Amino acid sequence: MYYTRFNTRFCEIILVGDEDGLSNLYLNTGEGKRSFKISDRWILKDDFFIDVIKEIEEFLEGKRKTFDVKLNPKGTDYQKKVWNELSKIPYGEVSTYKQIAANIGNEKASRAVGMANSKNPIPLIIPCHRVVGSKGKLTGFAHGLVIKERLIKLEERNRDLF
Repeated sequence: MYYTRFNTRFCEIILVGDEDGLSNLYLNTGEGKRSFKISDRWILKDDFFIDVIKEIEEFLEGKRKTFDVKLNPKGTDYQKKVWNELSKIPYGEVSTYKQIAANIGNEKASRAVGMANSKNPIPLIIPCHRVVGSKGKLTGFAHGLVIKERLIKLEERNRDLF
């Protein structure tokens, strides 16, 4: 596995992946409840991630709506089902935990969707920041609500630009 770290105007980002795809994207905001440790077994390889970094920077500058990155997230089949559904939320829009649960076949599974959402190893690209509470309230972002709000506002501002 390879990794790199780089700074953006939002926070430091750590990427982890290999030839099979990106497996982790960590938003090092200093907030939220997720922690992340770089393994001694991983190899620092900045040039491996040049294209991914370019896409992330374009996204954070409001110049990109979608990503062309090969992904390889690790998780259960259920988590992957939820993450796949998150990927269908259009840029600049939000969905609720209940809507996601209904879309995958069980509208009573809002909490399970929230748990799968919190385990998303590739935020931004798998856009878990686009999921809000049933009344539109910002809730439950593993990297902190400040960055979640900033990302949602960024997308709302740039939704119609391209």
